[in-house]
Amino acid sequence: MNGTELLNGLVVPLVTGLDENGMPDASTSTRLLDAMAGAGVTKLMLLGSNGEGPLLATSSLSPYVAEMVAAWRERVADGVVVVNATAPATTEALERGTIAVDGGADAVALCPPFYFRHRDDEIFDHYRRFERLGIPVIVYNLPRYTSEISPAVIGQLPDLAHVVGVKDSSGDLETLERLVALKQSRPDFGVSQGGETALVAGLRLGADGIVPGTGNVAPALSLRLVAAQRAGDDAAADEAQRVTTALTGMHGIRPGVPTVKAILDLLGLLPPHVAPPLAACTAAERSALEAFIAPYRSVLLEGGETAA
Repeated sequence: MNGTELLNGLVVPLVTGLDENGMPDASTSTRLLDAMAGAGVTKLMLLGSNGEGPLLATSSLSPYVAEMVAAWRERVADGVVVVNATAPATTEALERGTIAVDGGADAVALCPPFYFRHRDDEIFDHYRRFERLGIPVIVYNLPRYTSEISPAVIGQLPDLAHVVGVKDSSGDLETLERLVALKQSRPDFGVSQGGETALVAGLRLGADGIVPGTGNVAPALSLRLVAAQRAGDDAAADEAQRVTTALTGMHGIRPGVPTVKAILDLLGLLPPHVAPPLAACTAAERSALEAFIAPYRSVLLEGGETAA
């Protein structure tokens, strides 16, 4: 698949089902995968920031990735799975990439290495080395947690044939515009907007698709947003964006993945276990989240129309 095919439409950056010891366990995601497929989702990204990927030991990932890829394709025959291989060092990232290849993934996503700040030539070389895996690579731009992908590196990306697209989670529309401009030399280069509060803005700038964390709890809303924008229904697209932005208010109660997992647990779809050192939501936080989602129940995975 080329980049536009991989990143077209909605890709859900799926949370990782864990057992009570914080280990990846594909069997805990059965109901969530059923609900995703039922909502019309066809593409998943595993082990990203919503998937707690950097908190999970590389040695624990192989069975999980293979089982999740197989389980998704049992539900969606042409289902796409991208696996995030980001790690602090190129060697470990390549090890995670090999796990993705062996598990049957369609592509790997890859941030620049994290912890240390790296020069442009080092970041470019990091991506160059992934050619050996023989699988499409999607650049994962997440400057909040990793080295920034500079305009200079962005301009070099089309030189790497195995790099087929970018998931941009910078939230910076100028950066997104630079990425979309790469299509002038590589029309099949995919670009996806990960900023949840600017999904419509990203699509209007020419992004092929979206990868919103809110897709974990409200994928049908995300699909509706994409469909409305493509149909030229600006009012419907803007309304879907409004509700999506409002949903991000859940992180005002408790930031991050524990909140998403608590909501999925309230919906009966996934255990709330998180990877250490993260801690699950407290009883008070769960109570506040239950009250928060009440007006949005109809757009969550249970379906229906929004009351927001």
